[in-house]
Amino acid sequence: MSRVGLKPITLPDKVSVQIGDGELKVKGPKGELSTPMPPGITAKAEDGSLSFEREGNERQARAYHGLARSLAANAVQGVSEGFERKLTIVGVGYRAVAKGKAVELSLGYSHPVVFDPPAGVEIVVEDQTKLAVRGIDKQAVGQTAAELRALRPPDPYKGKGVRYADELVRLKAGKSGA
Repeated sequence: MSRVGLKPITLPDKVSVQIGDGELKVKGPKGELSTPMPPGITAKAEDGSLSFEREGNERQARAYHGLARSLAANAVQGVSEGFERKLTIVGVGYRAVAKGKAVELSLGYSHPVVFDPPAGVEIVVEDQTKLAVRGIDKQAVGQTAAELRALRPPDPYKGKGVRYADELVRLKAGKSGA
């Protein structure tokens, strides 16, 4: 029994849902998103809530039940509140500067790295060493944050690099010379 799939999603005010053939369109104050509906799953919107039902009780149908509910919940949260992922840059001389929509990063390379975010994602430079990735699509925000982190992942010996704000980097002991 899918506990995730059985939980109804409460729809906030100003959020409307349109159930189509094989997809779910969610419209809200921040924008519009569409999410695919897996086969064998049906959605019902009634009394300000959205619920999901599955046709059978096979393993794949149970998995799709929870997946459909999670994708729809992320779309509803995205169009009403949006998503944000914070990044921190650690290292002497490492910094970020906003250049229009793009971000120019100095990460210890011989050249500055210019990162242009995809459509629907915004990168805000809060400080020289603090970035915020914002958008309505949870997957796109997470992927953009991961790509920024991959430009210079945290070094396990000194801790320098780009990391998530809530990430804990455990430092390794260096060589213990004789």
